[in-house]
Amino acid sequence: MQWETVIGLEVHVQLATHSKIFSGASTAFGAEPNSQACAVDLGLPGVLPVLNEQAVAMAVQFGLAVHADIAEVSVFDRKNYFYPDLPKGYQTSQMYHPIVGPGEVEITLDDDTTKRIRIHHAHLEEDAGKSLHEDFHGMTGIDLNRAGTPLLEIVSEPDMRSAKEAAAYLKAIHSIVTYLGISDGNMAEGSMRCDVNVSVRPKGQEAFGTRAEIKNVNSFRFVERAIAFEVERQIELIEDGGKVIQETRLFDPERDETRSMRTKEEANDYRYFPCPDLLPVVLDQAYLDHLRGQLPELPADKRERFQHALGLSAYDAAVLSASRDVAEYFEEVHRVCGDAKQAANWVQGELSGALNRESLSITDSPVSAVQLGELVQRVLDDTINGKAAKQVFQALWHGEGDSADAVIEAKGLKQVTDTGAIEAMIDQVIADSPAQVAQYRDAEPEKRGKMIGYFVGQVMKASRGTANPQQVNGLLKEKLDALL
Repeated sequence: MQWETVIGLEVHVQLATHSKIFSGASTAFGAEPNSQACAVDLGLPGVLPVLNEQAVAMAVQFGLAVHADIAEVSVFDRKNYFYPDLPKGYQTSQMYHPIVGPGEVEITLDDDTTKRIRIHHAHLEEDAGKSLHEDFHGMTGIDLNRAGTPLLEIVSEPDMRSAKEAAAYLKAIHSIVTYLGISDGNMAEGSMRCDVNVSVRPKGQEAFGTRAEIKNVNSFRFVERAIAFEVERQIELIEDGGKVIQETRLFDPERDETRSMRTKEEANDYRYFPCPDLLPVVLDQAYLDHLRGQLPELPADKRERFQHALGLSAYDAAVLSASRDVAEYFEEVHRVCGDAKQAANWVQGELSGALNRESLSITDSPVSAVQLGELVQRVLDDTINGKAAKQVFQALWHGEGDSADAVIEAKGLKQVTDTGAIEAMIDQVIADSPAQVAQYRDAEPEKRGKMIGYFVGQVMKASRGTANPQQVNGLLKEKLDALL
């Protein structure tokens, strides 16, 4: 039997506010445990929440970016359950009237095809604290610093049909929220994580199968691996005569498997009801227009501009627009050098390779965008050749000069373009290579093109790599052909 995978994601995005969603406590990452939890976060008697307006604005900006309906009136509800890291005994969320309604995100797949994934809604809620099990020898430690941190939970429709599509959707959401500046998207620090809903059904069947929810997956790679395991588990279970039960599972990256955590709760298990301490959020058109006017150029628009206005390939445009930091770096390189294709090649080639080798992000690059733009400019105006340019890049990377021009001057890498000087070197190489000249003379015409490489190499060696390769090739062919 052939099976079809059905996937939906619930993406939890930590909003980049300086204070929590209902209190003035700090949201800074890395503080000492329980040093950033105030009376409101601790759920002490008599305290009242005050809604963070910036969290509302960030949620609305996301909704506008994904062409979603924005609710004129949204309501906060209490989701009641007991867990040690939830001191109030309930989580304040939005169950019935979320702030962001239906929208959509376009994803690009490996074969450059695109697909639209529908967003069911996105709602605001507060994060819980964190249970720590590693260092307490049979006990659990509770850190409430994260309690009350504003989250935007983005719930997709079950429109994805493969692990690759799910990863592409998650990357698209990551790109949008970081472009907007509403989250740093740091998955290692928990700023973005997702719950993955997976089910399988026979191909051609319309009804969905029973789904399992994999909680708190925090990397693009883990999402793919968790889905791959879960799909195989469900298919084997059904084909062996068993049934998939609706449950919550955890992904163990070390064992590369999902494990059962608990049977899946239904909405009525949480006894949702409107929060009596918070008024409904009412938004008017002037407020929405104000936030719409603050939206930056979004990834899809930037990708289209890179491709059609700058002439980049679809692949280059997609890679360079995926991250706001990369896009801004590339645009600065292009502004300085004036050649979009060469700027793209250097950012994706030499720079990207160096960053990957040292596990650096582009914001930590030792070579600034202006420095790289000036380097590319020197290649374009024939001041240096490609080989010398890589030497200049390495020197800049290791802090051996303030600019490409300074490194070129200090290392004597300026390209020799004087025809007379190049001809003198060529004449010397020809005089020193009688055997190779004879072979060239006796070779079939179609083979001489490859044989000329020896002479080019000797001239470049004699010039210490500073001769203009194009001039060397042209003059060598003229001189060698004159000997035929």
